[in-house]
Amino acid sequence: MTGAAEEPVRIEPYDPRWPARFEEERGALADAIGDWVVGGIHHVGSTAVPGLDAKPVIDILVGVRDLPSSRACIDPLRRIGYLYAPYRASEMHWFCKPDPARRTHHLHLVPTGSRRFREELAYRDHLRSHAEAATEYAALKRKLAVRFERDREGYTAAKEGFIRAVLDAAMATRRRGHPPTSARF
Repeated sequence: MTGAAEEPVRIEPYDPRWPARFEEERGALADAIGDWVVGGIHHVGSTAVPGLDAKPVIDILVGVRDLPSSRACIDPLRRIGYLYAPYRASEMHWFCKPDPARRTHHLHLVPTGSRRFREELAYRDHLRSHAEAATEYAALKRKLAVRFERDREGYTAAKEGFIRAVLDAAMATRRRGHPPTSARF
């Protein structure tokens, strides 16, 4: 998904309107693809963590049964402004809205039985409940946004080590029986 037409990576201070933007989009998604949703419609990513600086793009995770049957969602999602892109196609169906040059939303249709689905929620919940990790992540993102301003893939790749360490801690916490901090988003 890189290219000259993409907007630069920019990190903004937390905006308390982000949860309301998600809720509005959740309603549109439920109307458009509700028949395929088996694992909820969740606000994920940095905009889902109160107080966390983020790219001003609402990330949404939708739990689906499997990838083949959820391909039927592509046309209904197109009708509400989502553009399908075959990014990590073996893990999910990925969409952006309205287009790569000006993104307001990222949408991930992910099978509920997959590791990716569990990790997306665990990562969000860990950052919500561990302020020090969220603060460290914000500092890293600001630094990398300067370094990779015109390279979204480079920006994403440079965060992988931090994300993996947080995920390892989050998944260990879940294995010890601590519930996630929120099932609503």
